[in-house]
Amino acid sequence: MKNIIIIDGGPRKNMNTAAILNAFAEGTKSVSEEINVKIIRLYDLDYKGCISCLACKLKGKASNICRFKDALTPVLEEIATADGLVLGSPIYFGEVTGQMRTFLERLAFPWLSYNDYSLTAPKRMPVVLVETMNGTPERNNSNGLGTMAFCITSALGEPQRIVAYNTCQVAHYCHYELGGFSEEAKHAWRDQNWDTDLLKAHTAGKEMAQKILS
Repeated sequence: MKNIIIIDGGPRKNMNTAAILNAFAEGTKSVSEEINVKIIRLYDLDYKGCISCLACKLKGKASNICRFKDALTPVLEEIATADGLVLGSPIYFGEVTGQMRTFLERLAFPWLSYNDYSLTAPKRMPVVLVETMNGTPERNNSNGLGTMAFCITSALGEPQRIVAYNTCQVAHYCHYELGGFSEEAKHAWRDQNWDTDLLKAHTAGKEMAQKILS
């Protein structure tokens, strides 16, 4: 059995990021029953970012999996032996969510060697990065995973990137102080683009599954 781990770094279970990741999962499942897909929601877990204990750097005991024990430990252990990884987050203030950032610290810091500054994960695998954002292709301030994207690429391989732009923050804008947005324009964009965004994710899921099985 092959395993794909999907990390959902968004706070809302039924909104844009979750929908894109679900479409990706359905794409992988459509290829083969030999692939197990697991979605993990970071907002459901109680964990910390890197606490700089340096346990992963101890001489004779160095590890490329974080040694700090909390609710994130089994997730990191599963990723270490997985066959594919998907990281998804909405973009807040131009960055991934705080939960995703703290997760990435715990994931990537053990990969980093302070002897030669190489980045070595327990296992290389195909990776997909998913961003959902309020910005448009022409106007957005997203840094995505920022420097962590370099760590992912160096340790796991060049990732594929899926971006859903100009997503609707709420179903009914009239209930919120969101006067800077046109509900009509938002819904028009969604009507024109959302199904395509979901299809991209579904297709990417199929492609990852096929790559893993090939």
